[in-house]
Amino acid sequence: MGYALGLAQLGARHPNAKPWKGEGTGVLEIVEDHRGDTYRAVYTVRFADTVYVLHAFQKKSKSGMKQIRRT
Repeated sequence: MGYALGLAQLGARHPNAKPWKGEGTGVLEIVEDHRGDTYRAVYTVRFADTVYVLHAFQKKSKSGMKQIRRT
């Protein structure tokens, strides 16, 4: 993920970076898997000479989480 953001700082785009849905041009998302977890970062390059990371987070899996039922 750091490599992808580094490329953005240099004016390039990582092959896995894709436009973030609903935000138009200049807002991109990068997704990385590490040790079974998925991480995402949303960033913008709309401003000259600056990359702003808008949000970075670990994706929570819905399939692995089950509600505990107490009787």
